[in-house]
Amino acid sequence: MSDQVLRTVLGGVLLLHGLGHGGAIGALAWIAHFGPGHTGDWHAAHSWLLPDLAPSTATALATGAWALALIGFVAAAIAFWGIGLPVGAWRALALGSAIVSAAGITLFIGNWPAFNTLAALAVNTGVIAALWLRWPPQALVGA
Repeated sequence: MSDQVLRTVLGGVLLLHGLGHGGAIGALAWIAHFGPGHTGDWHAAHSWLLPDLAPSTATALATGAWALALIGFVAAAIAFWGIGLPVGAWRALALGSAIVSAAGITLFIGNWPAFNTLAALAVNTGVIAALWLRWPPQALVGA
């Protein structure tokens, strides 16, 4: 695989994972507006760790976590590609976003479909592991 293809794929994973958090925000908004019926495996935000949270507080907390992860991962992708943000910022943005996303998933586990939850945890774990291993090499990052 060429460096350009790998650069496109890695940045694309960061971008798509960020945008995926927008889907969770949309599901929470849908449930808040239309109620819990007809949402498949998507449920209103409820934390197993903080079961006494009011539904509106749980929704606000989950929405905040997903919004931070969305913005952070999209910014990480943009920085990774060297578009308008310092290239060196992508690692901190990706790491912070992966931690926020993983914490949000852990706090609200069981609220969303298993596939979405497992896929998001896999990407978060992959991002954290890659950064811990200092991968990808700097030569692969940027324009």
